[in-house]
This record gives sequence, C-alpha cells and structure tokens, in this order.
Amino acid sequence: MVKVVVLGAHGQVAQIAERFLFADKDVETSLFLRNAKRMEDKKNQATIFEGSATDAAQLEKAMKGQDIVYANLGGKDDIDLEAEAVIEAIMKNAHVKRLIWISTLGIYDEVPGKFGEWNKETLGDYITEYAKAAKRIEESGLDYTIIRPTWMNNKDEVDYEKSKKGEPIKDTEVSRKSVAAYVYHLIKNPKEDVGESIGLGKPGTEGDKPGWY
Repeated sequence: MVKVVVLGAHGQVAQIAERFLFADKDVETSLFLRNAKRMEDKKNQATIFEGSATDAAQLEKAMKGQDIVYANLGGKDDIDLEAEAVIEAIMKNAHVKRLIWISTLGIYDEVPGKFGEWNKETLGDYITEYAKAAKRIEESGLDYTIIRPTWMNNKDEVDYEKSKKGEPIKDTEVSRKSVAAYVYHLIKNPKEDVGESIGLGKPGTEGDKPGWY
C-alpha cells in the first residue's frame, strides 16, 4: 500500500489523477486544498485536509505518514512560496522524500522558434516565478520529479512523449489526462525519473502555437 497526498487537490489535472488513484486499491489517497467543502463528495474515498500550501505547518499535518507528495499547485504570486513551504514540510517528515511537482513550459528557455517566443510572451512573469520554484526543488535534496507540460487541452486521450532538461520542446500541446496518467505512473513506479525535470508533449503537435489557441 502506497500513501499519497495530493496538494492542490481541486486542480483540473489533479482531479483526473485522483480518479486513477481512487480506482487503485493499493493506493491510499489524501487530499489537501484551500477549501475542503469543494471535495466533500470524496470524503469516502480519501482523507481530506484543508489548508494553505504556503503554510508549512498545515502542510506538515497532511504529509504525516505519507510516502509520496504530489503537488499540483498554481498561481504566479504564490508558487515560489509554496515550493519553499512544501520542501520545509517534507523535510520535517523524515521518511517522506518523494515529490512529484507540476511546473510549466519554458522555465529553462527550452522552447525554440516562434512557439518559444509566443510561449514566453503569453506566460511572461509566470515563467520567471515557476523557474524560481523549480530551482528551489532541484536544490532541495529531495527525490523529485518536475513535470513541464506543454499547453494543456481536455481531450480524452493518453498520448505523450517525454523530454529531459536540456532538450528542446517543440510539441505545443498535451491532454490533461496524459499529464495525470504520467503522474499516476510515477506514483506506481516511484523510482522512475527521480531527480529529473520532464517535459511532456503530444507527438505531432509541432507549430507556432497550440492548434486550439
């Protein structure tokens, strides 16, 4: 039995990942979010914690006894503070070292050409703040996997390819279900992609910007 806590449990990708987790009898799931009432209907499938992801003490309570922390957090103004608080909370729970962290595309200036220019212009300071958070995680000493999805859509498909830090990303989009499926794969295979920052995109979606934008 693996114990997982999902931070930012009401997020779109997180809720898809949770469906995978709830269906797996070998996974015990906890949910952490700012407003617990939003997920009251899941109280028979998971332990629910309410709190702020910038508060290390509140995070620490949710992480107690967990094996894996999956952080699906967001918000340009908070993401670096959230990374700091998550690291602090994990460090205080001695046996928890595995962290799966959702980041964003372009934090290493890894997107070439017109798509890269468009991505940078569209996301702006969002990239800067997410890059700070990722750097903090990379220097934390934790068994982390950072995930950098391309632009996400709601297609009901699992179709993705991975790229490592330092490799260019040309795919422009990927489904949220694909990102959730990769998160679930990591939870089931926790030794895979440790210490890696993985780009996720759907093969064959190269272009100047996502096809649906």
